[in-house]
Amino acid sequence: MTSYEPELWLIRHGLTEWARDRRHTGRSDIPLLPEGEEGAAALVPRLAGVHFDLQLASPLQRAWRTAELAGLAPEPEPQAVEWDYGDYEGITTAQIQEKAPGWSIWDSPVPGGETVEQVAERADAVIARVRREAPTRAVVVAHAHFLRVLAARWIGQEPHLAAHLALHTSTLSVLNWDRGTAVIDHWNG
Repeated sequence: MTSYEPELWLIRHGLTEWARDRRHTGRSDIPLLPEGEEGAAALVPRLAGVHFDLQLASPLQRAWRTAELAGLAPEPEPQAVEWDYGDYEGITTAQIQEKAPGWSIWDSPVPGGETVEQVAERADAVIARVRREAPTRAVVVAHAHFLRVLAARWIGQEPHLAAHLALHTSTLSVLNWDRGTAVIDHWNG
């Protein structure tokens, strides 16, 4: 089976009410705010004229709409949905820590949700698809925690490294290769 070394462009969806309020937004299908739509549309000139062999987006509306507003025509990629936060869906880390001091998404239990290792398995599946189907360049439009884990896995690291990769809304990041070594080429642009 052929395995390519393409560039992988990552786009985090535009601003939502829950992202603005720092609420864990996993599988809830939250729409973009007007500012989120503006941020997504602002990506158009940066993507104009760029050829992608493969365009993927999470099917959740905040990512899908971001892709559309950015001028992309993606295929849905169900593996690229955000972390399943289970019982912590819709609440903030500070609220969780009131009941579970020191809690962190990166190394603490998520009742009713996914582990970081399960998110990493999905990220690995997306990476495998990109490397199988995109000879030169692909783009994935998705969510902050998922994309952070994907970036860590791209460079061969444990998913917990993602804790150190903050990712803002409506940003473009590029994963690439340097003489056969996977690298983070550009982050939060």
